[in-house]
Amino acid sequence: MTNTSFATTRARRARHLITAALLIVSGSLSAGVVHAFQLIPSIGFTKSTDSGAGDGNFSAGLAIRAPLGPMFAAEGGISYREEAFSGDAVRVRMWPVSASLWLTPASNLYAGGGLGWYRTTYDYRADVPVQDQTTSQIGLHMGGGLLLPISPQLGLDLHGRYVFMQANDNVQLPTAFDPDFWNASLGLAIRF
Repeated sequence: MTNTSFATTRARRARHLITAALLIVSGSLSAGVVHAFQLIPSIGFTKSTDSGAGDGNFSAGLAIRAPLGPMFAAEGGISYREEAFSGDAVRVRMWPVSASLWLTPASNLYAGGGLGWYRTTYDYRADVPVQDQTTSQIGLHMGGGLLLPISPQLGLDLHGRYVFMQANDNVQLPTAFDPDFWNASLGLAIRF
């Protein structure tokens, strides 16, 4: 294939993707769901499934969820969690930034998954002969939740997810249910 025909094929694919995105956005606007965007601050509990992990700790997060038509929603979020391992010999601090796609069969129920970028800092105790370090890694997540309305603009968002960290940033769907950690959270969904 020549460079010209390859570039033409890429340009055609880009136009198709842009057209599909515009149709989704215009469908959302015409369906009147433009006012259903949600800002969701949350607190949660995160627990590693590693045998050397501690009891788990609280986490905090902030997400923005937007409808993509009547059956789907997209979400972007950031959170912070901290956990100790091996009797406090190492403290792990993580800042996940994630993107999710949720299937929303009912207005208050959602399930799905997504991809996250996990910036992690390992702080070792002074008597441990290992230097502190910071890494970045990709992780996949799956989960869902329930949105309980309080008022037309507010709701309680009960959410849970399992996270599967990826080796060498090669994104692969898990072949066995062996998550690296799980998170359960309670958020306040503010609609605007």
